[in-house]
Amino acid sequence: MQHVKTEPRTRLHSIDNLRTVLTVLVVVHHVAITYGNIPLWYYAEPAKDPSGHLLDVLVTFNQAFFMGFFFLISGFFTPGSHDRKGGRAFVRDRLVRLGIPLLAFLILLRPLVNFGGYAQLDGVPYWTYYLASWDPGPMWFAEVLIVFALAYALWRARRAPLDPRPAPLRFRSVALFVVGLTVVTILWRIPVPTGTYVPVLGLPTPTFLPQYAAMFAVGCVAFRRGWFEALPARAGRLGLVAAGVSSAVLLPAALLTGGMPSSALMAAWESCFAVGMVIGLSVLFRERFAGQGPGGRFLSDHAFTVYIIHPLVLVAAGYGLRWLDAIAIVKFAVMLVVVLPLCWALAYAVRSLPGAKRVL
Repeated sequence: MQHVKTEPRTRLHSIDNLRTVLTVLVVVHHVAITYGNIPLWYYAEPAKDPSGHLLDVLVTFNQAFFMGFFFLISGFFTPGSHDRKGGRAFVRDRLVRLGIPLLAFLILLRPLVNFGGYAQLDGVPYWTYYLASWDPGPMWFAEVLIVFALAYALWRARRAPLDPRPAPLRFRSVALFVVGLTVVTILWRIPVPTGTYVPVLGLPTPTFLPQYAAMFAVGCVAFRRGWFEALPARAGRLGLVAAGVSSAVLLPAALLTGGMPSSALMAAWESCFAVGMVIGLSVLFRERFAGQGPGGRFLSDHAFTVYIIHPLVLVAAGYGLRWLDAIAIVKFAVMLVVVLPLCWALAYAVRSLPGAKRVL
């Protein structure tokens, strides 16, 4: 497989900064689940007061776009990586940088965060629980990303890459993408309804797979077409307005209806909101947060490690804060203040281990 020559491009620190913020949102998301009314986390204290509903709203809005944004950013860096390394080295690199952390979580870290489930069982051998609770947790992201990377490598082995030529991202293309994503999501959720869980693979939100795949593909194309650099400032404002308007119109309509109409409206809202937020935040960070000092570099360098190890910190903090008698949103805020610096401190310690930076 021949290497494709690509023009050198300046590192986009704004994307690194975006990745850091999205990692913070991952932590925020799981802390909100800890104290809200959606107890789908290793440690949970279901809310006993109305403030828990605010955390549920936060989870709903966050879920609509933040993991799709992660996949888009991953897709953005994929073509260049393949160009530089070639097909075999690219696949090997993805398996090392994603596969090793995935296995480390499954084999080593998972028992440290899901021990609460075993403590509630009586008379079950631990090895039985260890195997029965096999689940990648938040590392499902790496699991899916490995599949996308392998699919990209296979596509590149069969077809020539897109020409790296700048091309404007037109409103019509964005609108058609939103409509197409909405339709595919509606159809996908007929056999895969909301709430579906895939055992062993551990996909917590398989209903969003069309969004994840589409965003990854858009990221790959965006790299070749220079969309991130070329998006006008006006597009960012329109994107945020579209996210707000869709939330004011489509989301209430989805919640006030039922059955297929509700599912269709929810899919439309999620697609509009996700695309609007992606465009809006991409432009905002490019225009306002394009620089990166030592602090910003430290945060971005350790973001992926934070993603891997944050369940350890959150579960430990959850047990440590059980004594705090407060409403849900207050416990949410207190935990965030505690865990965010601890996550980056632990990530720093992990990346300081010999050989860790080769993977992380």
